[in-house]
Amino acid sequence: MKLHWQIAIALALAVLTGALASADSSLIRFCGFIGGLFLNGLKMVVVPLIVSSIIVAMSTFSEPAALSRIGFRTMAFYTLTTFLAVVVGLAMVNIVQPGIIDGQPAKDILGLATGSAKVSEQVSSAKLSDVSDVFYRMITSNPIKAAADGDLLGLVFFSMMFGIFAARLPGSVGDVQRDFWNGVRETMMGITGVVMRFAPIGVYALVAKAFSSTGVEAIRPLALFFFATLGGLAFHMLVTMSVLLAVIGRVSPIRMLKAMTPALLTGFSTSSSAGTLPVTLECLRSRAGVSERVSGFTLPLGAAINLDGTALYECAAAMFLAQAYGLHLDFTTQFVIVSMAVVTSMGVTGIPSASLVAIAVILGTIGLPLEGLGVLLAVDRALDMCRTAVNVYGDGCGAVVIGRLEGEHDILKPPQ
Repeated sequence: MKLHWQIAIALALAVLTGALASADSSLIRFCGFIGGLFLNGLKMVVVPLIVSSIIVAMSTFSEPAALSRIGFRTMAFYTLTTFLAVVVGLAMVNIVQPGIIDGQPAKDILGLATGSAKVSEQVSSAKLSDVSDVFYRMITSNPIKAAADGDLLGLVFFSMMFGIFAARLPGSVGDVQRDFWNGVRETMMGITGVVMRFAPIGVYALVAKAFSSTGVEAIRPLALFFFATLGGLAFHMLVTMSVLLAVIGRVSPIRMLKAMTPALLTGFSTSSSAGTLPVTLECLRSRAGVSERVSGFTLPLGAAINLDGTALYECAAAMFLAQAYGLHLDFTTQFVIVSMAVVTSMGVTGIPSASLVAIAVILGTIGLPLEGLGVLLAVDRALDMCRTAVNVYGDGCGAVVIGRLEGEHDILKPPQ
């Protein structure tokens, strides 16, 4: 049975268990213990997975093509679309406000244990009083200490710098560095995969514990968050990307959707933009008419660093949890959320549920407790399928736009 069906069954059983069992029963206490173990497993992989993924992503630029005109255009387009996706997610959650129920924060309804006063203190201690503090924290004096303290803003910047300069190392020295960090990333992806195999158990334990004290009322904020995020993903895919295709690429968004249909369905069903890459390549080459020169460069790079749907989801999730705790985040903190969502989405490879790790980075950066990850698990799998389709579509749009800018006039040409 596929993982998303296992999680769906676990969620249904958790709601039933939480409705029938009392909050102080032995079963619910055991669920709290198991849920804590699962969250610890997620926390365990955060630092090594993010560091190695970002270093490997930055080392992509060791290829000569990455320094050429097509490389610059590709990176500029991917950065633009990721930023726009995050802004859409931020706007959608601020409009719908899924973390506010009947004028009150949904913390108690969702069963979040950490008090609002303590969370406010943690956010204040993050020292994000103005934008200059954000840039100051980027340059960490001790990356090892930053990793141990959970100061991931500086750690992400250090990883980016390390990857860029490791890519410039000549000969065998550079090969050793790239092979080492690629090996670390593959190892951590394997560990993350093992942790995610226990996601159904983790979902059952965490949701059962929450429902035992809050009941079915917890469904309402989660449903609002689900549909707000879904609406943001749909808006970015059907409106934002359509405008970019029409204005920059000068092609029909309708024909683009038709050409990408097989890849979109594959991405939706597999929840892996990296695993969908062969289908995406075939769609762009045979159905859209993008040359192998352009698609062969832009699509593999996009599968690694262009995750629009993931970035939108990360931002929406962080804002949802902040609302649930009753926090009113200022412009500087929201700027940090946007920036971290853009950066971490580029470092998280297209594997199922890896965005949970990136969300942990954002929450830790702005001072929010990681217990909220357990709440997100209830809807994460379904949203994972949707945001993967958006990721795949964003990669395809990038290839089409870059191909058009490179003078390929037959792309998505209407039938004669």
